[in-house]
Parts: sequence; structure tokens; C-alpha cells
Amino acid sequence: MSGIVGRDFSRRDMLRAAGLGLASVPILGACGVGGGERHENGASAVTGSFDWKRAKGETLHILQTPHPYQQSFQPLLKEFEQLTGITVVADLVPEGSYFTKLNTELAGGSGSHDVFMTGAYFIWQYGPPGWMEDLKPWVDNDAATNADYDFEDIFPGLRKATSWDFKLGSPLGTGGQWAIPWGFENNVVAYNKKFFKAKGIKPAETWDDFQQLAVDLTDRSKNQYGVAFRGSKSWSTIHPGFMTMYSRMNLKDYDRKGGKLVPGMATDPAIAFQKQWIELARKAGPASWTTYDYPDCTRDLGNGNAMMCFDADSATYPKNKPGASKEAGNLAWHSGPAGPDGNFNTNLWTWSLAMNAASKKKLAAWLFIQWATGKEAMSKAVKQGAFADPIRKSVFDGAFKQGLSGFPGYLEAFEKVVGTSSIQFTPQMSFFQTTQDWAVALQDIYAGEDASSRLKTYAKSAEAKVNAA
Repeated sequence: MSGIVGRDFSRRDMLRAAGLGLASVPILGACGVGGGERHENGASAVTGSFDWKRAKGETLHILQTPHPYQQSFQPLLKEFEQLTGITVVADLVPEGSYFTKLNTELAGGSGSHDVFMTGAYFIWQYGPPGWMEDLKPWVDNDAATNADYDFEDIFPGLRKATSWDFKLGSPLGTGGQWAIPWGFENNVVAYNKKFFKAKGIKPAETWDDFQQLAVDLTDRSKNQYGVAFRGSKSWSTIHPGFMTMYSRMNLKDYDRKGGKLVPGMATDPAIAFQKQWIELARKAGPASWTTYDYPDCTRDLGNGNAMMCFDADSATYPKNKPGASKEAGNLAWHSGPAGPDGNFNTNLWTWSLAMNAASKKKLAAWLFIQWATGKEAMSKAVKQGAFADPIRKSVFDGAFKQGLSGFPGYLEAFEKVVGTSSIQFTPQMSFFQTTQDWAVALQDIYAGEDASSRLKTYAKSAEAKVNAA
């Protein structure tokens, strides 16, 4: 790579991490778009005064995956077209194949989609080879950005989550702004309020009490269990409830020492916590824990089989809407147990909007991104009923709060964790492979392997991968 990373970057490892076969993706030379080439229609080319109609007549192509955020904005696209004179063509790809398609397209440098949805972790893969436009110059350009946009209104943890300098060991919040957050998720505990009230139970405030409560709530003879959380052989098993509680226990995935990342998953305190997590899965988790992803967890909560669910608040939120599930109207939210020092460190996920660095219509792309992440459009999307959580403090305090009367504890849980809600992982370019390996290690421990030896083997493998990427 020429100059964008500051050290050698292995695209081969990146493609493996994203689950792509090498034969299906062209390997670009350093002079192509993948090498960080920037087209002449960048932010610096936009001068004068701001005008929503500046790209009138252009056709913008956006790539999305079906999601409540996308569905909430779909009816509003006509408003954007009327505001700007830009025609929007939105292509939808199921989430199961979305990132494979996106990765292939970005690697090819075609620029066929100008704007795309992405999660913050994917920036660690798509940013280093120069596939994403740095949006900071666009935000900072008064000729390109509406004076009312107010970037600082976006929650700080989210702005930080989508910014990095691609240097090993550097914290998030450094370098370019590679995407603008669009919607996000705090990982907290949703629970069956009706059942808790009938039994005189209150949510647990400590990790020890939470484990005991989950066991006490489990009655396999009634197909009832204490807490749903993910267990499938996927990187996505690690990032919600697990990484949230791991961080609250003051544990780290990696520490930077001597210019390298040193894994922390096999320290004695980390091993002890992970043994407890697996024991919780055995005693009080779903019977088929090793197959569970978030739809399974939220389904069991909504059906009344799981008494609690430790996952994304925005994933459990829809289950309480009238008619959405058997237990609709009976659910409530809690921050989940605090760490031993009282902290509420919470791992977040954010769906964000990014610009393809190969786009030939960057001004139109930026107008769409700033409109979709702006106050007015987001307030309207929230009122559609399925957009949680909005990324702007003003929208959360306004339109979103107005609709929370039927969601007991949601606001309190949000406000308790949002100050420390951030990506708790250390950014690194082998994230997907090493985090999936972590999920596999947890499954092996669940199946009976010794926790200490298995985690030490995993940590050694992870150390080699993260420092070789």
C-alpha cells in the first residue's frame, strides 16, 4: 500500500477475515483505487455557499441491507429527491450475503454504489486499502455541509467509533472519519417485567447476583430459562453481551506492548470470567446455545421462553410493540450488572453510512449521508416507529423519548450506559478472524475442553494473527 497505513497491509488476510475466497476478488495494484487514489470530485473541489440543489440531476446508487433503519428511511427518500433534485436508486441485499457483495465491489474499484451501509468494525478492513472516503473534509467544508448539520450533536462514542488512523495499537477516534453513524445499539438486559413482578423479582445489580438470578429463573420442564445470549460460531457472538460484561469486569482483549498487541483473554482473571460465562450458558442459557444468534435470543424473549436477554437494546425493543410478540407489553429494560468497581462499560454496534472512495458522484453522496444522519430526517424516521437508537442527542431527547412511555426502563438503561458506551475492542485488521476464533474457543469450552489450556492456545494464535496482518 502506498502511504495510507504506514506499514505493510495484507489484503489476503483481510479478504480471509471477511469470509471471501481469494480467487473471486481481484487483487489491485498500489496505483488503483484500492491503493488510496482519490478522484478530483473530493471535498476540496466544493467551494462557495452551501446549496442542497448543487448536484441536481444526478442519480445516486446506495447499497443497503434490510434493517429497521433502512425501512424507516425508505418512505422518506422522496423527500430527499425533492430537496436535492437527486434521484436515489437503493439496492437491498440480505445481510447474510451483504458484506460479501460489498467487499467484492469495493475491492474491484468500480464505484457502482456511491454510498453503503457498514458497521464500525468493517472500517478496520475497508479503510486501510483506501476503499472508503474520509468524510472529515466534507464535514468541515461549509460549502458542502449545511450550517445546521451539527456534527457534535452525534453521541461522542459514536463519532469516535467510526474514526481510526489504521496504525496497530492506536485507539479509535484518531485519523479520518470513515463513516457517519446512522443508528446504534447499546447492549443491555431486557426482561419479562410481568413475570418478574408476579414473582416479586428485581433485576440483578451485580454479576454474581445476575448469574444466580438466571439460574433461579430456569425451569427446563416448562421450557423456560434464565437468560438468552448469543453462542454461535461467529464473531457476532463476542461483541454484544459477552464483550459488554467482559469490559465491565475490567478485562481487555489486547494490550499494546513494545509496538505489538498482546492478548489479554488468557490472563487468570479473563479465564475465570469466561468459565463463569460458559457455566451460565450451561445452567441458564438456551438448550441450543451453540446455534444462537440475536434473532433466536429475541424470539425466545418475545415468546416467553427466555426470562432475560442480554443483547442489543434496539433488537429487543421491537418485541414490545403491540402485536409484535406474545409478550409484547410485558417487557422492560435494565442496564445489566455493573462491574466490580461500579462501571457500566458497554460495547456498542453502530450501523453507519460510508462513501465509496471510487464514487464519481461524491458531492451527491455526501448530500445524502448528511441528510440521512441529520436532525430533521432522523426525527421523522424515529416517528416511523422502528428506529432505535438514534445517533443524535437532540433526536433522542426529542422525538425518540416521546415514544418510550410503553418501554419501561429503556430510557433509564440508556442514560446509565451511554456515557461509557463505546467499542470496547482494540481496533485491528484481523478482527473478524480472531474474534470468530474466540467464539469457537468458547464453544470448545462449552463442549468440555479445559478453559485455561484452550484459551491459552487461542491467545497464542490470535497474537500471531493480529501482529502479522
